[in-house]
Amino acid sequence: MRPANDNGPRRRKGAALPHSLPPIGLSREVAAAYIDLSPAKFDELVRDGRMPRPKQIDGRRVWDRAKIERAFAALPGDEDDTIKKVDKWAEFG
Repeated sequence: MRPANDNGPRRRKGAALPHSLPPIGLSREVAAAYIDLSPAKFDELVRDGRMPRPKQIDGRRVWDRAKIERAFAALPGDEDDTIKKVDKWAEFG
């Protein structure tokens, strides 16, 4: 039985958005999880400039999701960019 002051199930932070609409601003923990890193490693990447600095909203730091995506895309190690494309018709030439 629910207590009299219970207004229904609690909503988690950010639950006001539908799943099809991701937030544009991310907390430190969510930003780190977004690129599958620990918050400590994410902090290191922010300090050395590999990840963007946050926006300051009053006392909160919020990372721009689009900037994180661009910074992630710029990181080295994407083998798809280094593989030479082979001309499949060259062997018949």
